[in-house]
Amino acid sequence: QVQLVESGGGLVQAGDSLRLSCVASGLTFSVYDMGWFRQAPGKAREFVSAISWRGDDTNYSVSVKGRFTISRDNAKDTNTVLLQMISLKPEDTAAYSCAADVSVQWVKSRSSWAKEYEYWGQGTQVTVSS
Repeated sequence: QVQLVESGGGLVQAGDSLRLSCVASGLTFSVYDMGWFRQAPGKAREFVSAISWRGDDTNYSVSVKGRFTISRDNAKDTNTVLLQMISLKPEDTAAYSCAADVSVQWVKSRSSWAKEYEYWGQGTQVTVSS
């Protein structure tokens, strides 16, 4: 059974930092492209970032580029993808979910498409106060 479990969310002030973690189990982590999406109340789910199965390419939404960094470590077999977030803004407030897409071929332009991902976590809440 595949599970993706996020952690690291919380309530912070504007300008603060947070690091989100997503631990995957029940799958061969090293062959999955991984993504982060978020959804604020009353809004559609939004792509945040993605990383290729090898970890050699990344993709970011315009709204987070330069502030968020996605990473993964396949070598240590921790099955974890991280999202380091700095300079947080109130508009970053949302439930953040990680997702896994079995990789036939990393296509950066498609990594932002939610429909590409087979597995999803339950999410962790990030709230940024002004």
